[in-house]
Amino acid sequence: MGFMTGTIASMYSTKAVLIALLITAIVSIIVTIFCFQTKVDFTSCTGLFCVLGIVVMVTGIITAIVLSFKYVPWLHMLYASLGAIAFTLFLAYDTQLVLGNRKHTISPEEYVYGALKIYTDIVYIFTFLLQIVGSRD
Repeated sequence: MGFMTGTIASMYSTKAVLIALLITAIVSIIVTIFCFQTKVDFTSCTGLFCVLGIVVMVTGIITAIVLSFKYVPWLHMLYASLGAIAFTLFLAYDTQLVLGNRKHTISPEEYVYGALKIYTDIVYIFTFLLQIVGSRD
């Protein structure tokens, strides 16, 4: 995953990568603080997150098909924005799964699995923000 992120980031300008990195760090910190403080239980909305994942997947497939024929900038930005929002919500969900004290939680023995889920969410947020912020070299 790190190699893939590095390869993708090398196709964008340094300024765009740094801006996307800064925004991703700020979003991750804010979501983590929110998950510690809030009484809202994201873990009880598993079905909603499943539907949101399907929406992102279908939008990605449609975007890939359309963009293979002609580049449509607003469609690309729509997909990247939808993906960034969706994975920010997934980050909140996975953070609450790891924290526990909610309707659903993962066991303390599965800390590696929880850390990998959070890491993957952050990487996806970064790549979607990089698509929004950056222009490819």
